[in-house]
Amino acid sequence: MAESAFVSAVTFLEQLGVFEIVLPFFLVFTLVFAYLEKTKVFGTETYKSPDDGDTYELPRKNLNSVVALTTAFFVIASAQLVRIISEIASSMVLILMLGFSFTLVVGAFSQETEEGFYLEGTWAFIFQWIAFLAIGLIFLNALDWLEPVLEFIRGAATNQAAASVLMLLVLGGLIWYIVGGSRIPNEGE
Repeated sequence: MAESAFVSAVTFLEQLGVFEIVLPFFLVFTLVFAYLEKTKVFGTETYKSPDDGDTYELPRKNLNSVVALTTAFFVIASAQLVRIISEIASSMVLILMLGFSFTLVVGAFSQETEEGFYLEGTWAFIFQWIAFLAIGLIFLNALDWLEPVLEFIRGAATNQAAASVLMLLVLGGLIWYIVGGSRIPNEGE
């Protein structure tokens, strides 16, 4: 099978070092520069508007950009930092995809129309949680994290200490649910 033009282009960009140097550089530069601009760590400069004579306090862009540029160069000089940044960025994208998938599925159950079958109230809440858990399991499986979680659960089910803690949590939750609604009235009530 012939390689597509897009696959060739991505391979070429990878060989150029775009993913290992350029993108982490831009990411670090942008984040550091935005942080310095927002916090105004290096102070501000006063500018007077030629139109209306008002004065404005603006961050020192020259210092902020030099520090952000230097920081970004230091980061791309370290292969370990670049690897960590790439891992964090890819995990953030997975979390965004998880959130998007969850809102998409929940939206299917919570839309209000006069026609069609849509769940409301408690049933909508139950199915939203089922959808959330299902999407979570899908992502855990895609990342090959599902098997270690299942092994941990299997190990905890046969462990007496873990079973005791689980039983105490369930009983505590049940007691909290039963007694949580009651309130001792004040003398004046």
